[in-house]
Amino acid sequence: MTNRCDVQNRKLDTGFRLTKVGVTGVKKPVRIKRDENLVNDILNCTIDVFVDLPAEQRGSHLSRNLEVLREIVDESVERPVAGIETLAADICRKLLNRHDYADTAEVVLTAEYFRKSRTPNGRETLELYTLIGESTAVRGGPLMRTIGVKVIGMTACPCAQETVGDVLDCKGKVAVMSHNQRNICTVSMTMGETDNVEANDLISIVESSFSSPTYEILKRDDEAAVVINAHNNPKFVEDVVRDVLKRIVDRYPGLHDDVRLTVRSESEESIHKHNAFAERRTTLGDLRMHR
Repeated sequence: MTNRCDVQNRKLDTGFRLTKVGVTGVKKPVRIKRDENLVNDILNCTIDVFVDLPAEQRGSHLSRNLEVLREIVDESVERPVAGIETLAADICRKLLNRHDYADTAEVVLTAEYFRKSRTPNGRETLELYTLIGESTAVRGGPLMRTIGVKVIGMTACPCAQETVGDVLDCKGKVAVMSHNQRNICTVSMTMGETDNVEANDLISIVESSFSSPTYEILKRDDEAAVVINAHNNPKFVEDVVRDVLKRIVDRYPGLHDDVRLTVRSESEESIHKHNAFAERRTTLGDLRMHR
């Protein structure tokens, strides 16, 4: 193809810089290093990739993005990657190499992830989670990686439980009834390349911060145990966020203070037509300072 046919490279006299141009929703299999709780070492990923576009250039070369994805993902089949956030960082670097007009690159990967677990009474089960891996790179500047997870669990409302206890005059007894919510908690941590966080650790931190984890299949004794455990540990959405924050600070004393994190909790209410929501965006240093 000659330059005369390269429409993307045509110059504009009255253009504006665009911060993100790219492709979204690309589906690719990614092989990661196997771990004892991992059911399969192939993750089916959805990938979004972007670079910025100068004001004077008409279009971005989108096919270069797909070429980069093919090369990086094919390589992961031969040499498994440590995590999808590592893969995102590798893609970012290569995007800047291929798009010499770009100053920034951004990559977002999400993947369904099955992990072995056990119900309260010890039955083996497979549970589904969402993994999030992101990277941003600035030409001549730092490359940042983000590892995140989305976890579904259960909360029991403390307020309703107190009220029911007063009405029935049974406060202080085990497992006073309350209304329940399906809680969706998302945690993401953004850091440089010298810090590392394991997604399985984040999943465990989140599950221990719910009133109770939830499970795909429950026999009757396990079902009872989940309900009893949740009602012995009632929580608001705010409690879930704060408990996750505390556990992250305790779990990662060696991570740098400038590691950024976002913890988001949303409860799908059972007795209301709205949901309850709480979030904290902060750094590890700020959390450590204000414990």
